[in-house]
Amino acid sequence: MAPSKVEEAPQTNAPPSDTSGILASPNDHWTPETVISTLPQRPQTDSSSPLPFFHLLERLKTTKREGWRRFGINHGESISDHMYRMSIITMLCPPALAAKLDIARCTRMALVHDMAEALVGDITPVDGVAKGEKSRREAETMDYICTSLLGKVHSGQQAKAMRDVWQEYEDSETPESHFVHDVDKMELLLQMIEYERSHEGRLDLGEFAWVAKRIVLPEVQAWAAELLEERREFWNARGQEPSGVTNIDEERRKQQDEYYGKGSGNGHATSNAATSES
Repeated sequence: MAPSKVEEAPQTNAPPSDTSGILASPNDHWTPETVISTLPQRPQTDSSSPLPFFHLLERLKTTKREGWRRFGINHGESISDHMYRMSIITMLCPPALAAKLDIARCTRMALVHDMAEALVGDITPVDGVAKGEKSRREAETMDYICTSLLGKVHSGQQAKAMRDVWQEYEDSETPESHFVHDVDKMELLLQMIEYERSHEGRLDLGEFAWVAKRIVLPEVQAWAAELLEERREFWNARGQEPSGVTNIDEERRKQQDEYYGKGSGNGHATSNAATSES
C-alpha cells in the first residue's frame, strides 16, 4: 500500500550538506565514499545481485531538486520525478524528428542522465561547486555504480551500457544527446509554470525561463514557444506581464535558417548548434 501522507516517506528536504553531496568546505576532496560513509547501511559491493543498486535508487526518489528550494518549495519534485517525465517526453518525440533518432536510446538516456545525483546531490550554479568538479564527482559516482555495484551483475554488460549512455549525454555530441538535453530544459520549463499555477500567481519563477533560449532543436523549440504563450496568458489573466524570457522567436528563426539553410539539408547544422550551446 502506498503511503497515505508525504510525511510517511523519508524526504531529504534539509539544505545541501555533505550527505547530499556538497561539502561544507570547498577544500575537502569529495568522493562517493564521502556520502556512502554517512548512509544507515552501506550498499554491498561486488555482488551478483542488483538489489544494492535498487536500494540506492531510493535516494533519487526522495532527494529534491534544489533550484526550487530558494523559492520556498521544500516538498517539490524529486530527481526521479524529473527524469520520469523526461523519459515520457522522449517517447512523444515529433515523428519527423523521431525518424532521425534512436528513441529507445533517448528514453534510456533520460532515465539515467541524473543518476549520479543519488550520491552527488543536485548541485546548482549557486552552490559554489565548479563545473569541472561537478563533472568529476558525477563521473566517479557512475563508475562506482556501474563497477562496484553492478560490475558483477549479469557479467556487467548492462552496467556498461548504462555507463555508456550516461557518458553520451555528458559528451553531448550525438543527435540523441542533443534531443535529451533539450528535453531536460523543456521539463524544467513545464515544472516552472506548474509551480506558478499551483501558487495561483503568488510565486514568480521567471528567472528559470532563460533556459528556453538554450533549446536548439526546432521541434522542441515549438513546444517551448507554446508553453511560454501559456505562461503569458496565465500572468495576463492576473493583470501582469510574465517576468523573464517570454518568447524565443529570434532563436527559432536562427535555428530554422541553420536547419533548412544551404548545405544543411541533412540536419547536421542543428547538431552542431546543439554542441555549441551545451
